[in-house]
Amino acid sequence: MRHRHVADVMTREVVRVPPEAGFREIAAALGLHRISAVPVVDRADHPIGIVSEADLLHTQALQDDPDEMRAVPAPDGDRATAAELMSAPVVCITADASVVAAARQMERHKVKRLPVVDADGRLVGMVSRADLVQVFLRDDRAISQEIADEVLGQIEGLDPAAVGVEVDQGRVTLSGTIDPPYLAPIVRRLCRSIDGVASVTDRTGKHG
Repeated sequence: MRHRHVADVMTREVVRVPPEAGFREIAAALGLHRISAVPVVDRADHPIGIVSEADLLHTQALQDDPDEMRAVPAPDGDRATAAELMSAPVVCITADASVVAAARQMERHKVKRLPVVDADGRLVGMVSRADLVQVFLRDDRAISQEIADEVLGQIEGLDPAAVGVEVDQGRVTLSGTIDPPYLAPIVRRLCRSIDGVASVTDRTGKHG
């Protein structure tokens, strides 16, 4: 059973900036490439931070507004370079990690994207929430076929013909009979591990 890895969904052509990149240079890169964030890398191409549109907007919000009577208190020093604007430390992931691991990293660290690095820590790609969502757009028939072939057909002692599989928009419904009954949780767990499966509902009798 093959599961998708980060390498399967990541963006490989990654726009990056050095620590000394200026505010306008970063803003221009985001606009030109229609992206919402850019990794900051050192001379060895190791990610050291990320600058997002939110970081740039935060800096703009700290500027004085000529239409207001009062001035906004100035921050401690002007943040004008990528090194000063970036969020750090940066959370990275490797290309051979599973898409599930990537999703958990994003959820755990409350981030929308992850730089992808090789074994030496060099930047090789970027993976975003949108990239991971693509996994769930997999065709229902392909999901059903994989469950039949790679789950039901591979569990020793289980009769695949006795278990019905229906898939609707990634939602799997199992019916029929799972015998012996102790195999039921194994079947459910393996079905949930299939790429594109959003949920599993077990309506089997568990045993004959």
